[in-house]
Amino acid sequence: MLGLYLASALVPGVSITGTGSLILAAFLLGLANGFIRPIAFVLTLPLTIVTLGLFVFVLNAAMFALVAALLGNFTVSGFWAALFGAIIVSITSTIATWFIGPDGRYEVYVIRRD
Repeated sequence: MLGLYLASALVPGVSITGTGSLILAAFLLGLANGFIRPIAFVLTLPLTIVTLGLFVFVLNAAMFALVAALLGNFTVSGFWAALFGAIIVSITSTIATWFIGPDGRYEVYVIRRD
């Protein structure tokens, strides 16, 4: 949800109005990335291999735009807005994953130097 908020604040052409729409967009983006994206990835695997993995960015932008198409209060003005919005969401998700362990809890490591 933070990634979507940052994308709407930083990327011109991405707009989400309302907290409820933001929460619903985050939920739908999770569902799209969990169910639709793996199928799309397998179907476009030859193209992904030919482009040395760069087509994955297009898939991420497509999932971002799909969620925007499903919600009325979430608008994306074009491909580049969807691409940069998806990149911001991915970066935010990666940073959040660094702090959350595999069992879903925050992990704090204490290193003592004696």
